[in-house]
Amino acid sequence: MQLEIWLAFVATTLFISGTPGPNMLLMLSHGTRYGWRATLATMSGALLGLALLFTLSAFGLAAILKASATLFLLLKLVGAAYLIYLGVQCWRAGESLSLPQAKSDSAASRFRTGLAVALSNPKAILFAGAFLPQFITADRPQGRQWLILLCTFFVIEAVWQVAYAAGGTGLANWLRHPGRIRVFNRSCGSAFFAVAGALAFARR
Repeated sequence: MQLEIWLAFVATTLFISGTPGPNMLLMLSHGTRYGWRATLATMSGALLGLALLFTLSAFGLAAILKASATLFLLLKLVGAAYLIYLGVQCWRAGESLSLPQAKSDSAASRFRTGLAVALSNPKAILFAGAFLPQFITADRPQGRQWLILLCTFFVIEAVWQVAYAAGGTGLANWLRHPGRIRVFNRSCGSAFFAVAGALAFARR
């Protein structure tokens, strides 16, 4: 892979991956509630979900989503509904940093939540199907190029997730006052609602 192409990919991915979205919002929320080390389980689930989406994209699911408006709409609505569920959980938490019913207090539950959030975003499939191929040079061995791009993407994604989780951990010290916790929970809930709305109304 040509160095200038790889550097362009790194610069673009740093911006795209770091922009707040469902995954990063979840890392911030869990980092605040459980600490960044406990959030590693959430990160593992999210990264696995992205890996599965990219694998599906390699087998042509991105093309199917582009061709089928109904399937794309269905996946969008499922993803938006799950984000709304997370928003309701945050909103109901009130003055506690623990979510109602404590469903995310175990590592396994946090892993499943990270996995579900990553899998619930069909735009990630289109990202893999439409964005990554732009950095592939057709007259060079493609297997190595894909390996370089994917490894680079996951390193950048993991670093951003750790950064968001660590930011949430630092924020937790500021949230010791009950009134601040309520504001944080409702802000997270509102953010999940906003991301859900953006996903629901996103076009292919």
